[in-house]
Amino acid sequence: MPRHAFVLFLLLTLVALLPARPAAAASVAIRAPGELQGLLEKHLDFLDRHDAGTLDEAGRVALLRRARKEIAEILATEGYFSPAIEGEDGADDGFRVVVTPGPRTTVSRVELRFSGDLARDEGDRPARVEALRAAWGLPVGRPFRQADWSDAKQRLTDAIGAREYAGVAITDSQALIDPATGSAVLSVEVDSGPVYRFGSLEISGLSDYDRSLIERYRPPKVGEPYSQERLLLFQTALQNTTYFASVVVDIDRHSATPEAAPVRVQVTEAKPRRIGFGAGVSSNTGYRVETSYRDAHLFDRAYNLVSGLRIEQRRQLGYADVFLPPSPGGYLDSVGALAEHTNIAGLQTRRQSIGVVRTIPRGNIENRFALNYQHEVLLPEGSQRTSRSALTANWSWTHRSVDSILDPHDGHVLNLQVGGASQALLSDRNFARFYGRYQLFVPMVKRDVLILRAEGGITVAESRDGVPQDFLFRTGGAQTVRGYAYQSLGVKDGNATVGGRYLAVTSAEYVHWYAGDWGVAAFVDAGNANDERKLFKMNLGYGLGPRWKSPAGPIAVDLAYGQADHRVRLQFAVAIAF
Repeated sequence: MPRHAFVLFLLLTLVALLPARPAAAASVAIRAPGELQGLLEKHLDFLDRHDAGTLDEAGRVALLRRARKEIAEILATEGYFSPAIEGEDGADDGFRVVVTPGPRTTVSRVELRFSGDLARDEGDRPARVEALRAAWGLPVGRPFRQADWSDAKQRLTDAIGAREYAGVAITDSQALIDPATGSAVLSVEVDSGPVYRFGSLEISGLSDYDRSLIERYRPPKVGEPYSQERLLLFQTALQNTTYFASVVVDIDRHSATPEAAPVRVQVTEAKPRRIGFGAGVSSNTGYRVETSYRDAHLFDRAYNLVSGLRIEQRRQLGYADVFLPPSPGGYLDSVGALAEHTNIAGLQTRRQSIGVVRTIPRGNIENRFALNYQHEVLLPEGSQRTSRSALTANWSWTHRSVDSILDPHDGHVLNLQVGGASQALLSDRNFARFYGRYQLFVPMVKRDVLILRAEGGITVAESRDGVPQDFLFRTGGAQTVRGYAYQSLGVKDGNATVGGRYLAVTSAEYVHWYAGDWGVAAFVDAGNANDERKLFKMNLGYGLGPRWKSPAGPIAVDLAYGQADHRVRLQFAVAIAF
């Protein structure tokens, strides 16, 4: 036998020996119009477990009986109360359940009845009741759905219970369905209960700290009218501290004394001591490694120590700050020390400082007052070594009004700073520094955003000599004037760039976001820092780059061209509203 014939014979033999493929089971299918098809298939999975080819007449009758019961229950939740459900033979011995839903029930009348304190004809109560009626979520003419019915009632109690009426409850509700006319009459009776006012705090879960720490975070005052928003603000303030791993704040909604209902605060304390390690990279200061140590129970008090060591290619620093709990007035006080070495744009600096800070947050506005003593040594490449000391007083005012700090699309951020020092108070030079920065976020087509930025500063002094670099100006790099090296725009001193007394920067950027988390931006920046107004000239930079929405905010990677030095640079940063 030829070899190819023998191979063919073996293949045919193997095929013959393979087990026969079982015949496909005859399906049990369902047929319904529109979106109901998917809804029923999702909830009637028992149909898939039956083989229509093995069902006798009695089996099909039993299957259809169960299908009719469950389909009717599902359709009722969507407002169909008179469906026709039949069975019929399909192709290849299959069996099909055919659903005709019938007319959909719509709401023909709504009756909302109020009792309790809210029903009194006093003050703003009548207007509030009318607003509740107007906002009812399942009005006349709307198709009746069980989910919408439940949601409308929940929204009603939420709206009433948002302020004053913490004990609100629905005492009766009915949905009267007339399948013959396809109409639903809805009636709800809700009891607002009495007006609730905040009482004293009832705190549980404290171990390392005492209740005075909780009281520093501005809890509701005794006698203040109940407000759900007020409770959430208090809970959020506690949750945002380093002292607690979890916080739950609520009022006793069944209190026998609603005029002074206890505020229950349940906390779980966080571990007070933490050690952290990190690594990263920046187009401004290069590669970075760092370690940090935090102790939220320093000296067995609610003092929060934040310390760390950070080593970057162009900057190295060690720091330690101690943050005190808020004062009764809401002030946030801290004291800290820092030692830093930098080597940026040919300028080496060695700086040590110690200072105190008071921060006063009030909604969208933050005031910050600082008193700081610092000593620094400057070593510009190709120039003389100098040193300077200053005891400075500083004020910073920030108004932040954006839809999202981490992903801003609409709003603005304005920051103003004033600081200075006097030779009469441990300083080498009299000077005053003024600085302002404004960011505007303008929503554009779909998800796009236009970002406009302007900043300017002036240091009033006879000379820049003796003024610390923090109180002079350099610019260039990511988030300033892109296309130029970090802090390379300033005053030339030898081969180094040092700070000048004048600063001006403007920027316009358009970001187009795609359907996912990716986007692309095009931008134009212009700016400079100098020591003489007559010699001031703006340097232009422009380019484009991708954007990615990370959990920490949009990551910006820019390919930027600096027109003054004819170079293209890759720069990246986190583009948040700071």
